[in-house]
Amino acid sequence: MDLNPIKDAFDHVSKKQKLSSSKAQEVIDQIMQEIEKAVEIIQSGQSGSEFEYKSVLGELNKKLQEISPISQLEGTQKELNIALSKYPKQLEKSFNPDISKAYRNIDFDIHTVNQIIGSHFYRLGLFSIGDCFINEAKEPESTVAMRSMFSEMYLIVEAMKDRNLIPALKWAAANSDKLKENGSDLELKLHRLQFVEILQHGSRGEALTYARTHFAPFASNHLGEIQKLMACLLWTGKLDRSPYSELLSAANWNTVADELTRQFCNLLGQSFESPLSVTIAAGFQGLPPLLKFMNVMAGKKQEWQSMKQLPVPVELDKEFQFHSIFVCPVSKEQSTDDNPQC
Repeated sequence: MDLNPIKDAFDHVSKKQKLSSSKAQEVIDQIMQEIEKAVEIIQSGQSGSEFEYKSVLGELNKKLQEISPISQLEGTQKELNIALSKYPKQLEKSFNPDISKAYRNIDFDIHTVNQIIGSHFYRLGLFSIGDCFINEAKEPESTVAMRSMFSEMYLIVEAMKDRNLIPALKWAAANSDKLKENGSDLELKLHRLQFVEILQHGSRGEALTYARTHFAPFASNHLGEIQKLMACLLWTGKLDRSPYSELLSAANWNTVADELTRQFCNLLGQSFESPLSVTIAAGFQGLPPLLKFMNVMAGKKQEWQSMKQLPVPVELDKEFQFHSIFVCPVSKEQSTDDNPQC
C-alpha cells in the first residue's frame, strides 16, 4: 500500500496549521504591544483628565482597527480549513472505512477468548483491570492461578527496573535446571549484572567474593565471558572509563529483562508474545486482501459466510506462521481437515 499520498496530505495540513498558529501569535503580539503602550501612557501620569484618558483609549481603538486581527487571520484559517477538509477524503480513499465487510459469523470459544483477554491484562501488570474483566465475564477460579503466575513475573521485572536483582536471581536459581535444558544462560547474565553493580558501587574484595561464589558453575561453558568480567576488577569504581564500559549500558538491563520474561513464559507453557496482540497484529495484516476480495464479491455475502477456506491467498510475516502447510503436488490443493494429506 502506497502511504505517500496520506503522508503528503498530513504534511500539508501540518504546514497550514503551523502557518495559522504563527499568524495568530503575530496578531496577538501586535495587539499586546498597542495595549502595553496605552497602559504605559496612562500609568506615566502624562494624562490626568478624563478627556485625556478617553483620548488614549480612542487612539488604542484606532490602532486595533488598523491591525484588523480578524481580517489577518481569515486567510490562513481558510487555508487550514480547506486542508483539513481534504485530509479525511484522502484517508477514505486510501483505506476502507468499513472493515465489517470482511466479518464472518464464527462460533468462538468464549471461555478461551476470555482467558486470552484476561491473561493480556495480567501480562501488562494491569491486575485490577484483569480481575474486573474476569469477574464480569464470570470465568472460573482456575484463572486465579494464571494471575498468580504473571504477578510473580511482573514483580520480578519491576524490581529489575529499580536495579534490584534479588527476586530475579532467586527465581533463576530455583529454575536453574530447566533454564539449562532450554539452552538459556539467563542465570549467568543476571549474575553479571549484579557483579557490575558491585564493581560500580562496592569494593573490589566484595566483587571478587561474589565472582568466586557465583561464576564457578558457569566456567566450563562461559570461560571467556568470566575472564572478561575478572579483568573488570582492575577498574572497580571507574568502569565507565574502562575498555568494558559497555557493561554499564542500560540496554543490558532491558535485554536481560526481556530474556527473563521470555523464559518465564516458556516455563509456564505460555508464549512470549501476548496471544491477543499476535491475533490483532495478524488480523490487521490479513485484512486488506480480504476487504479487496469482498469488494469484488459485493452482493454475495452468503457465499462468503459459507466458505470453509480463505478464497484468496493471505500472506503473513514469518512471526505469524506457526504450522506447516501441505499442498498436494498433484492437485495443488491445500490440505484441510476434510481433505487431509495422504
